[in-house]
Amino acid sequence: MDVESLKQRVKVCMFDQYGTVVDMQTGLWEVAVDFLRAKGWTGNAYSFVTWWRRTHFENSMIDALLGQRHTSYREIGHLSVRQVMQRAGIPHTEEEVRYLVGCIERLKPFPEVPAALDRLRTRYRLVVLSNGDPDMLEAARAHHGQAFDALISAAAGNAFKPHVATYTKAAEICGVALDEVLFVANHEFDCVGAKAAGMHAAFIDRRRRPFAAWPHQPDLIVASMTELAELIA
Repeated sequence: MDVESLKQRVKVCMFDQYGTVVDMQTGLWEVAVDFLRAKGWTGNAYSFVTWWRRTHFENSMIDALLGQRHTSYREIGHLSVRQVMQRAGIPHTEEEVRYLVGCIERLKPFPEVPAALDRLRTRYRLVVLSNGDPDMLEAARAHHGQAFDALISAAAGNAFKPHVATYTKAAEICGVALDEVLFVANHEFDCVGAKAAGMHAAFIDRRRRPFAAWPHQPDLIVASMTELAELIA
């Protein structure tokens, strides 16, 4: 769909939070540097965070595919951090595991996000759809400082994104049709999931990575949230 048609159709801009609104990699790296140094671990803190995030993603996908009770994001986080530290040979306590995962609630937005959201807010309802737990999303408000019309957790759909039930439930909660939503994410899997469910999608290509040849391609590929706001606000 072309930009003008998209602007006429879309009522809700729906955002992934971790890695799209807030800078997860940098924020957790800043925490990990001091934590790992205190542990005497000499590995690369940035790589540790990448390993942690990839393990979390893998474990959340396993949980979604089981089709049973939805495991909370926090529980998956504890499982994943514990797993990574065990594999890396880093001694740790359960309190430290909880501390690291709790730092996700205190992440700051990417620099361009506040101004871009202010522009988008003049035309659309702004909503978060995140794999994070409801209480984590609420706690994060005080740290990222952004006003959203709704914060929707994947828990509402009983599965982590990119399960179709999550996007479908989010549109239902917002009271709009799936194709009245523009889903915005820095992650390819999230854009593919949203498009497959029937939403429109914008890929924030901050990392300058080619989008794979999925049949579910984003409607927009932009370098930043600023560029998105310039196109559709």
